Amino acid sequence: MTDSFDVHALSGGRHVAIVGAGLVGAGWAIVFARAGLHVKMFDANPDITRRAVPLIATQLDGLRQHGLIDEAPADVLARIAPVATLAEAVDGAIYVQESVLERVDVKRQLMVDLDALVAPDTVVGSSTSGIPGSAFALGLSMSPRVLIVHPVNPPYLVPVVELVPSPETAAQTVDFADAWMRAVGQTVVHVRKEVEGFVLNRLQAVLLREAWALVQEGVASCEDIDKTVRDGLGWRWSFMGPFETIDLNAPGGVADYAVRLGPLYQRIAQSRQHDTPWDAALIGQVETDRRQHLSQTDLETRRAWRDERLMAIAATRRATTPPG
Repeated sequence: MTDSFDVHALSGGRHVAIVGAGLVGAGWAIVFARAGLHVKMFDANPDITRRAVPLIATQLDGLRQHGLIDEAPADVLARIAPVATLAEAVDGAIYVQESVLERVDVKRQLMVDLDALVAPDTVVGSSTSGIPGSAFALGLSMSPRVLIVHPVNPPYLVPVVELVPSPETAAQTVDFADAWMRAVGQTVVHVRKEVEGFVLNRLQAVLLREAWALVQEGVASCEDIDKTVRDGLGWRWSFMGPFETIDLNAPGGVADYAVRLGPLYQRIAQSRQHDTPWDAALIGQVETDRRQHLSQTDLETRRAWRDERLMAIAATRRATTPPG
């Protein structure tokens, strides 16, 4: 499902370049090809590019089975072309999605390389999970056309993307990225200020911080914490955010909720004023607990199960999209 923007009008018939063909890059390739765009995919490691193609084919088959693509998987796959060089990938591209290693030095070098290669109107989006663009994308001729476009993995199943401009990103670049992402079926979140971790990972960080602390203090097991989110918070959060949740959870709405439960949450927050690091002992404890429920050798199988569940949820949401 796409928004009212015409992706072909926005692209002007030009292709999309994917730089970095790991799980995130391959996922982005599906997003764009599913929307009818031609994609050129490059990775500095040719083996990663080769492995991406059968992975994409498998995922497209699953999407078709769940009614999430209307075309034959082979037709969508045919729009994704692995290429051997960065120059070939970006030559003539309307848009570049960068999904390389989450390191400032690697991303900065790529930005310098792209600056010498891309067209004067090419927009570059970075998939970084939490590094602000000002750390690696400033001082280049293309800097006004670079911004963070952070997805959730896999982006073809979880639609939210965070748009985060740097101090040098032009307003029209943000406008284009907003229309572009909506046109390919993504849900856009505008992050108004640069902050490490953006919105999604900062929210996740708070939950994870408390989860690790509760395990360390012996309050609950990893499995019971997972149950609490999976069969408790997650049921509502799968179709409502935290503010709408509390707005509906008190007779008088969010202000009433704040009066009733605000002091409790403030006491909880004050009890966590001093962070406890994830030390080796705690990590080992959680690792042991997880491996009792899922062996290391079964991780890939469980990831496939996760994606299958996400496809089923996506299909249900597509058929029963709520108002608003």
